[in-house]
Amino acid sequence: MSEGRIQFRNHDDIRTLFGSRDMNLRRLRDLLHIDVVLRGDELHLHGEQAQVDLGTEIVSELRSIIERKGLLDDADLDRALLRGQFPPENADATADEMIDVFHKARKIRPMGKGQRDYIKAIREHDLVICEGPAGSGKSYLAVAMAINALRLEQVRKIVLVRPAVEAGEKLGFLPGDMLAKVNPYLRPLLDALSDILDFDQVQRYMDKEVIEIIPLAFMRGRTLNNTFMILDEAQNTTVTQMKMFLTRMGHHSKIVVTGDGTQTDLPDRVESGLNDAIRRLQHIDGIASVTLEVADIVRHALVRKIVEAYDDRDQGHLIDGSASLSRNGHSNRGEPNGLHRNGNTPTE
Repeated sequence: MSEGRIQFRNHDDIRTLFGSRDMNLRRLRDLLHIDVVLRGDELHLHGEQAQVDLGTEIVSELRSIIERKGLLDDADLDRALLRGQFPPENADATADEMIDVFHKARKIRPMGKGQRDYIKAIREHDLVICEGPAGSGKSYLAVAMAINALRLEQVRKIVLVRPAVEAGEKLGFLPGDMLAKVNPYLRPLLDALSDILDFDQVQRYMDKEVIEIIPLAFMRGRTLNNTFMILDEAQNTTVTQMKMFLTRMGHHSKIVVTGDGTQTDLPDRVESGLNDAIRRLQHIDGIASVTLEVADIVRHALVRKIVEAYDDRDQGHLIDGSASLSRNGHSNRGEPNGLHRNGNTPTE
């Protein structure tokens, strides 16, 4: 039986960690099969050595989040606890996979093989295209890697880009200037930034244009050197828009393109630039394609089940339909629907 200790600065932080009716504490104990005892402002973890070490690491990360944000939301808790479902294969590999960002003691770890392959691809290639379901960490890990590159002075600027496409709803007239009008489309990228960095730090970088968040249309005509560019929600780009974005790459720059081909909001029979780029660029050296799976989802535990339920239903339609169409409006027969992590088309 081993013991781990984590010191907290006050009881308020401990209450935040425990959650309503100690729900967070119960989840931690049930996941790792350890005992947690509170003595003053110190938590004592008891159990098998490996589980205690993992529990100490998780609680320490949660403590840092609470001290930084003053609260602990469900997304932070789910992300930290998911680590217990994917124990590291060995300590050396885990150390290499950690993503250092600016905040003191703040490190981000990939959860599972898919995310590890994704991070490795970003480190080794100047252009990475990542397709995967909602909640699989596509955008979050790309933003973390961009901040890491900025921290290591590998780039001087981060540009986060999204197509301004309405998701089936008509928003009508939006008040304010141009930036206020496009803010709803860009907000998810700002949320990812704010989750990793302090709000004041994000604001300083944006004021100095070290970090820029812009709609895809604003990229036309630019050439960006020493820049880490991320195109999010790329399934909503047309083929022409994708070509325009990819050709913005200047010297010493890196591009990550992320998207979920099953959630395209383009008009019917308009081909997605994401699907086209995966097919068109798959054999070019220096470009990596990564496909994340349902198993890589790191949001609320129900999200994985929801995605599986929708995938099962869509698969049923493909089996029953005699001439079903793919999400880009073309026949599915004879067309690859994506790439595996090794860059090859799926085996029939």
